Amino acid sequence: MISGMLRFAVTSVLVAVAAVIGWQLWTYYTLSPWTRDARVLANVVQVAPDVSGLISAIHVKDNQLVAKGDLLFEIDQERFRAALDHAQGDVAMKKAALELARADAKRYATLERENSPGFSREAGERMNTIAAEAEGAFLVAQANLVVAEINMRRSKVYAPVNGHVTNLTAVQGDFASTGNGVLALVDSDTFYVYGYFMETKLPLIQDGARAQVELMAGNVVLDGVVEGMARAIANPDDARGLLASVDPQFSWIRLAQRIPIRVRLDDLPPNVRLASGMSATVIITPEPAP
Repeated sequence: MISGMLRFAVTSVLVAVAAVIGWQLWTYYTLSPWTRDARVLANVVQVAPDVSGLISAIHVKDNQLVAKGDLLFEIDQERFRAALDHAQGDVAMKKAALELARADAKRYATLERENSPGFSREAGERMNTIAAEAEGAFLVAQANLVVAEINMRRSKVYAPVNGHVTNLTAVQGDFASTGNGVLALVDSDTFYVYGYFMETKLPLIQDGARAQVELMAGNVVLDGVVEGMARAIANPDDARGLLASVDPQFSWIRLAQRIPIRVRLDDLPPNVRLASGMSATVIITPEPAP
């Protein structure tokens, strides 16, 4: 009798302990501000030429670290050099024509002031019109020269940011078109983390809260700060692509939505190498209530 009661009591205690532990685990899983669904991200610059032409030289290799201002590749300059020479010659011609037209208009203005019998009002007006047209043509020629100089300069493409060349597939001799990317450059100064938190955990996440980022690669732990919460995610039928697309983990039951939280990383240790797309776990320390 006593042993039966003892077994019942022990069983009851174990069940109660298990229930408490289960409740705490469930509360931690659903409410505590942590997630294993996080990604390391960075700004990726699609480097594209501003002019079209054959690639005459590529000065970088795939995965190479480059500094802002380094020469990446060149577009063949032969056509741009010829266009520049043409524009310079056109400016010289238009300048000479403008000087002649102004001189003619000035002579007719002198004849008008002196009431010369050789003065014709119609001819004077025509000379003034020719001078005005010559001035306009000269301005157009100067503008064309500026465009030719810009095209010449931009036939050499430089790194707009510090970063790593990624997925370089272009080779010398390829034709590069204006606005079409030739290579991607991962901005090494812009790494951050997006953690996708269930909406039930959002009340404990405040801007400015400290965060720990545990990388899956090497179990490295980085420190960071919550920068903010995304204020919208895309609907399944949103085709514009302007909002973050967060796919549901299960489609056959209703789960709490996952909302992106952006975490700014503190200074990285010198031996840590990041790549956009790495997986991570984010644990946020809730700010104490005021």
